[in-house]
Amino acid sequence: MKRNTIITASLVAAAVIIIPMGIWWQDRKTPGKLDTFAQCVTDSSAKFYGAFWCPHCQAQKKMFGKSAKLLPYIECSTPDSKGQLAVCKENNVTGYPTWEFADGSRLSGEVSLETLAEKTSCTLPK
Repeated sequence: MKRNTIITASLVAAAVIIIPMGIWWQDRKTPGKLDTFAQCVTDSSAKFYGAFWCPHCQAQKKMFGKSAKLLPYIECSTPDSKGQLAVCKENNVTGYPTWEFADGSRLSGEVSLETLAEKTSCTLPK
């Protein structure tokens, strides 16, 4: 009886680990809803300056869901969150998020997907 309990517990433990990993792996391979749009924004030479600790930067990324990984994101914060990296200093980034577009214009704060589509000439999926 004790051996059966150990085997059952082992199978349950394995299922608890393996099933979520399988779901995560499958979800990872599925394209994001805004992949094409995010890639177009990147291809337009836009730049998205932000900091890992910035709640508005996180909200901006959240607008893109899993497609956020395709954004032209540039991290500005030092790992200790007390300073700014040279790339952002050199580009006069003073707040986060800051979007810079191919025409040299900038927008600060969370920018709507519609505005990003207008500024980059990218088509926002419906």
